[in-house]
Amino acid sequence: MAQISSSNELKQRSSPSLGTARTKDVDKEEALQMEAEALAKMQKERVVTGNKQTSESLSSTRQKAQTPNKQDHDLMVFPEAVAKKRVEDKLSTVDIDKMTHAELEKLLLDESFESSKVPALPATPVLSPSFSSPFYIRPTGQRGQWTPGLPVTCTLPPIYPPASYNKQAGVFQNGLHLRMSTYQSTEPVYLSLPGRSQYISYPLTTTTPFHPRGSLPMYPPTLTPEMAKVFDKIASTSEFLKNGKSSTDLEMTGFKSIVPKLPTSENSSDISKFDWLDLDPLSKPKVDNVEILCNAKDDAKVTSSTVAEDPWDAVLLEEKLLVTCHLERKVNGKSTAGATVTRSQSLNIRTTQLAKLQDQTPQQDNGTISLTTENALLQDIEGRNQELAAFCQGVTKLRTNFPYTNQHTNPGFVLSPVMLQRNISGENASIKVSIEIEGFQQPVTFTCDVSSPVELIIMQALCWVHDDLNEVDISSYILKICGQEEVLQNKHCVGSHEYIQNCRKWDTEIKLQLLTHSVVCRDLARTEEDDRTPTNLTKHLYKVEKPFRENISRHSVEELLEAYHIQTDMVLKNENQQKAVDHVVKAVRKICYALDGVETQAITDSVKKLRRAVNLPRSKSPEVSLKPGDDTSNSSVGSLQPENPVQMSIDQLTAAVYALLHLHLNSGCSSSNSATKNNRSTKEAWTATEHLQFTIFAAHGILTSWVSNYEKYYLVCSLTHNGKDLFKPVQSKKVGTYKNFFYLIKWDELIIFPIQISQLPLESVLCLTLFGILNQNSGSSPDSNKQRKGPEMLGQVSLPLFDFRRLLTCGTKLLYLWTSSHVTPASGTAHKRGNLMEKIVLQVDFPSLAFDTVYKIPQAANGLVHHSIETLEKNVKERLLAILAKDGTLGLSKEDKEFLWEKRQYCHGHTNSLPKILASAPHWDWASLPEIYLLLQQWSPLPPLTALELLDSKFADQEVRTTAVNWIEAISDDELTDFLPQFVQALKYETYLDNSLVRCILARALGNIQIAHSVYWLLKDTLHDAKFGVRYEHILGAFLSVCGKGLREELEKQTRLVQLLGMVAEKVKQTSGSARQAFLQSGMERVQSFLTKNKCRLPLNPSLVAKELNVKACSFFNSNAVPLKVTLVNADPLGEEINVMFKVGEDLRQDMLALQMIKIMDKIWLQEGLDLRMVIFKCLSTGKDRGMVELVPASDTLRKIQVEYGVTGSFKDKPLAEWLRKYNPTEEEYEKASENFIYSCAGCCVATYVLGICDRHNDNIMLRSTGHMFHIDFGKFLGHAQTFGSFKRDRAPFVLTSDMAYVINGGEKPTIRFQLFVDLCCQAYNLIRKHENLFLNLLSLMLSSGLPELTGVQDLKYVQDALQPQTTDAEATIFFTRLIESSLGSVATKFNFFIHNLAQLRFSGLPSNDEPILSFSPKTYSLRQDGRIKEVSVFTYQKRYNPDKHYIYVVRVLREGQVEPTFVFRTFDEFQELHNKLGILFPLWKLPSFPNKMVLGRTHIKDVAAKRKVELNSYIEHLMNSSAEVSECDLVYTFFHPLLRDEKAEGIDGIAKPADASPSSPTSGKVGGEVKLSISYRNGTLFIMVMHIKDLVTEDGADPNPYVKTYLLPDINKTSKRKTKITRKTRNPTFNEMLVYSGYSKETLKQRELQLSVLSAESLRENFFLGGVMLSLKDFNLRKETVNWYPLTAVPYL
Repeated sequence: MAQISSSNELKQRSSPSLGTARTKDVDKEEALQMEAEALAKMQKERVVTGNKQTSESLSSTRQKAQTPNKQDHDLMVFPEAVAKKRVEDKLSTVDIDKMTHAELEKLLLDESFESSKVPALPATPVLSPSFSSPFYIRPTGQRGQWTPGLPVTCTLPPIYPPASYNKQAGVFQNGLHLRMSTYQSTEPVYLSLPGRSQYISYPLTTTTPFHPRGSLPMYPPTLTPEMAKVFDKIASTSEFLKNGKSSTDLEMTGFKSIVPKLPTSENSSDISKFDWLDLDPLSKPKVDNVEILCNAKDDAKVTSSTVAEDPWDAVLLEEKLLVTCHLERKVNGKSTAGATVTRSQSLNIRTTQLAKLQDQTPQQDNGTISLTTENALLQDIEGRNQELAAFCQGVTKLRTNFPYTNQHTNPGFVLSPVMLQRNISGENASIKVSIEIEGFQQPVTFTCDVSSPVELIIMQALCWVHDDLNEVDISSYILKICGQEEVLQNKHCVGSHEYIQNCRKWDTEIKLQLLTHSVVCRDLARTEEDDRTPTNLTKHLYKVEKPFRENISRHSVEELLEAYHIQTDMVLKNENQQKAVDHVVKAVRKICYALDGVETQAITDSVKKLRRAVNLPRSKSPEVSLKPGDDTSNSSVGSLQPENPVQMSIDQLTAAVYALLHLHLNSGCSSSNSATKNNRSTKEAWTATEHLQFTIFAAHGILTSWVSNYEKYYLVCSLTHNGKDLFKPVQSKKVGTYKNFFYLIKWDELIIFPIQISQLPLESVLCLTLFGILNQNSGSSPDSNKQRKGPEMLGQVSLPLFDFRRLLTCGTKLLYLWTSSHVTPASGTAHKRGNLMEKIVLQVDFPSLAFDTVYKIPQAANGLVHHSIETLEKNVKERLLAILAKDGTLGLSKEDKEFLWEKRQYCHGHTNSLPKILASAPHWDWASLPEIYLLLQQWSPLPPLTALELLDSKFADQEVRTTAVNWIEAISDDELTDFLPQFVQALKYETYLDNSLVRCILARALGNIQIAHSVYWLLKDTLHDAKFGVRYEHILGAFLSVCGKGLREELEKQTRLVQLLGMVAEKVKQTSGSARQAFLQSGMERVQSFLTKNKCRLPLNPSLVAKELNVKACSFFNSNAVPLKVTLVNADPLGEEINVMFKVGEDLRQDMLALQMIKIMDKIWLQEGLDLRMVIFKCLSTGKDRGMVELVPASDTLRKIQVEYGVTGSFKDKPLAEWLRKYNPTEEEYEKASENFIYSCAGCCVATYVLGICDRHNDNIMLRSTGHMFHIDFGKFLGHAQTFGSFKRDRAPFVLTSDMAYVINGGEKPTIRFQLFVDLCCQAYNLIRKHENLFLNLLSLMLSSGLPELTGVQDLKYVQDALQPQTTDAEATIFFTRLIESSLGSVATKFNFFIHNLAQLRFSGLPSNDEPILSFSPKTYSLRQDGRIKEVSVFTYQKRYNPDKHYIYVVRVLREGQVEPTFVFRTFDEFQELHNKLGILFPLWKLPSFPNKMVLGRTHIKDVAAKRKVELNSYIEHLMNSSAEVSECDLVYTFFHPLLRDEKAEGIDGIAKPADASPSSPTSGKVGGEVKLSISYRNGTLFIMVMHIKDLVTEDGADPNPYVKTYLLPDINKTSKRKTKITRKTRNPTFNEMLVYSGYSKETLKQRELQLSVLSAESLRENFFLGGVMLSLKDFNLRKETVNWYPLTAVPYL
């Protein structure tokens, strides 16, 4: 029996032979005779079984053979003497030399050519995992002599049933290649395990090898002289001369390429003469490009105890097995290239992909041949997967660029980040620095300039230590930050470091420590040993939590196979075979389960056959002996063992098991043969006109829950490039599940895309998406709404059509589709390892071609001439400029793209337009690339942040992405850190594992600890990605392999710390009440034990090192997630305690993204000289739904501040101001805090609006004691607002309440400080608008991250719309000013805050009567206090004039026991407040519809009031007729309780009008103040923007209601009148309104004067004049915008 071995030392084993072998020396004639007899018997048996098949003739001389049906008989027992006599008689009557081709064929197919007795075939292991035809070992290419005693070929039992295929020249119906010589191989076929590619996963840990036992039966050839003549005749025919050589050469080409070390024959053409011959006139299975390898050694010997039997007997036995299996196989489709597309029920693996020949020595093993090897089948991953091996080599080469001796790239410590910012007018340019120096008891303190280099600061510090600095090496000193393992960068100015900037922001002391390089801690540096360690992608992943189910280990495979072979032995030895077979089947099932639940058709059929075999009656067949004294026999022949059906069935089952194992192990190999490129024929892809086609066979490993939940399944096959479909997706048929060992979905369907291979871009990706159709009758569905849902997407997997060597995919592929189970764990509980993701295996069969289809990248086209855009016609130029002015590609139409591509030669002057042009390229196939590459070569380098767009999914081409990475390389490490999440996500859009982007990331990580630290946590977090997690696992493995032992061990400690904290947080969250504190204490003790043994850097910041916990200070927060507050003791004695929050049960990736965007905004503002004093804190997702957040010290939520003033504190104006004054008691401190509040509030307003951050309430807005405001908890963004029933809580553009305005204004009335706030907001907004493309690109790169609220273009469009890309800065200023007004006037925001105050107070009971529940009522009243209301209605309405014109509704209330009703006065807004709060208190009660607040036209008019009176009466009626729980609640009775203002009203007839209602004349001319204007002119239009007015003066000292009116004089007919809106009760109004004058030329305007008047609008008297200004337009340069303040004077006005 042959033995399969490889470098993993797996040896295949067969069941023991039932008979003993015999030895016989045969000569050439005997061997030829045996061949003839075998062929005849094979033909005869096919006729007996009745399986007649049609055939295709090889030439016009072929004729259809007719053979009569004969009674079936045992193949293994037939009279040899009779058979030999027939052959001799037949041959003696003909003249072989004179026979024609047709006569020769007829003779060979005659029944008389049946063989003599066939010996029993010992159990034979399979060498090929997936052949649908028998496996034959091929010689090394040398045709040896027919030497007696030479070992001949071994054959294998059948694995798969026959199929109806077209005929193939040179192949028998049973799959035999005549060109294969009957030599015994003395070297094994080596099969090995591939590495896990990015599309499948199969990590096998290295353990001890296993050795299945095996034996090899040998058969002696027998051939008569007459038969030798027949074969010599065959060899001399023209058909052989024409066909034999070509087929042989083709076979040997692939053979030599795989086995280059094998000895070759000197007469290489002298191979089997029968390569061309097809002796089978019937149809037979087409062999799917199977290549079999073997190696023969001339010195191989067979011991005398080994009986070499007829090699053709195995052929006959296999033919019987193929016939009796009765397995059906569909006719294969044939591609246009002639390659067969396998519709396999078997698994078709090309042996050249998995075989590797090595030397072996035959050994004697009790009458059998044992083939031993030194290598194992289950190799290391890198050993077989060529893409992983190439990636490893690339990473190793990359590491050589960063030797451990280079301290610049291997400092071993963290460098403090720097950020260049524009200094704001030199103000506060000096800083006070405190430096700790060894030997000094007190720190050295001095003042320096922020622009001073760090080296200068070091020199100043050294002056205190050394008298002569000339003798000191300044470069050997560094400045370390006290409390952090972080060092300032000597070449940068001190003020550019983020640490210094934060100290200035918080107004804290700058503490540094002077050290030398020799004493600084370099524990993270790489060592010489690290540089020598080989790269290993799996070695260091064992401590990383993986979300995927663990794959089977090599040791487990050994145990399973050993158990299987033990059970098969028991079957053959045990009398009770039925029971023993059950154990065999169980062993096979365990193997299939371990191999991802894949059960092949061969295994299914083999199990059935085995069960049938043990049920057959046992009968002993008589032994038949060969007659002694035969002329062809040189020695006596012993008796032969009869056929054993159980033995045959076990052999077939063993073959199927090993076929599955080899398919599984080799599913990650590259798509083509392992033949070298030079020795295998190739075809260029651009010449291939065949259509893309493949067969989707089945999906294995179906989850049990799917079977009950889903009725049908189908696949959607899409072909994509650049993130778009190349062709309309193809949907498979809808099928249900099948059950054998496991559930599977079987399609066996040929998919054809009507696109030629030549039209495929290199980076084309086949994407397969599995959908399930819900079972409408299923009662066990976990979601009751599923009955109304459509098909659900269950998973997705993708495969590049060209592999990393640019070869077209071929052969059978197992694609691993990872999917989440519907059974989700309880909220907050951790997923146990392996329970999170389930693996579905898709089996896809691609055509197996006789050649490699290779994609050769074309060269760029010849140079073309650039054209100036100025040479275009005016209308064409304007259209092109309009397209180029658009930011990004989001708004480009199809017509725009076609036009832009056509005019690309005119766009070189607009460098940033390259992404738009490339996105407009119509095609990316081979023929289109030269023009694209030429454009790329000639283009000027893009700025790094602009080139970021080329890493998006829209650009898959490797050349484009490589060029983009080269341009991005110009970015500094500190800038790169800000964009690392996007770089890591962009790896998903790379087609292959080894690419320029991953090399760039690894290179930066090798040179910078901060980047390395961030890369680790980002990669670790992406392991949970169902589609790309395997790829990230390889990259993480490469990173851990090269980052160095010191950093690797540090990261392992951080990972362990996070695991411990996660366990504590889960336990605390799952418990309640007092038990939480107990769990917290016990859990923290465990964390404490870990930290005392291991100092650990913080995952949030590698600069912070903790040595232990402050257990007493640790606690938890009373919110839904119950996060932990973790207090750690700083390992640096000069540092402060470290406070962080640890959360479980919430996805923090969205928080990370929102904070990243805000940080980038802040840097943009700082670089433009605008410091909005933003609070930037760190947030890190450390795993699935868990993470760590930095806690900002000395800060509280607005809710906590407001509830100090009662539950309605959110409706009051003073809480924030008074809280700030408490922490800033002096006037100077308070002014500083107020200023911080103004600036930070402006930044928060802009950031939250642009990002669409919703769910804003006073529990996620915080205020620091220094006045800095900031937002937390970004669970809702991009406009995905939180709702409460039908009530949308975030109705204001952003949060800006009256208590915030109180702090901004410094009181209740508007001041110029509010104008500063508006200006800051508008300036910040316009600065962000200039970088719109950057933010869209960053968000676009995160679309594939799996964030629930960032999934598509609609989310990007929200940001684009928020940034108003098509407006000017002035228009954007006006737009944002209106947003400020809308937010400030929103009652909804205050009400939202009230909801949270009320919700929090519910935990401690209902509010007392002293705590009001309505904003206009000072107290809460109840039915018991006021008496039951008997009747209530809106009696009438009145118009009021103070403070503004409005209507008030008179409500008539009659209570029990009262004779006269009482009247209360309520506004419409107060009614609305009642309605909203009722909805909160009684969410399950359906409230009556409330009148709409929004009306068309004017609001405060009589008709509207009359209409609302009717609507309010209806509302009150429904309210009071509802349940007593609602109608008699305190909220209703407080609303109708008389207030002080109601008692002061003059009855229902009282009308609050001033006594003097007559209009008054203008004031006496007392004016004052200034107006800020922006004047500009473009496109024939004059724009006058009225921005602010300050310090207005009135005669009576009352606050006016100012507005602005303008004219262009002279204007007799007053047609140029323009005016702004009216602002109420302010001396410092902000307008930001644009007054437009169209149709005026510059010449006309130079003759005009602008008259501007400021007036106060009065309700009951004439408007009065507050001041004005006359501006002559000829004094203005209308080519540019002019912004200035102008004093108001008493000028005449119209």
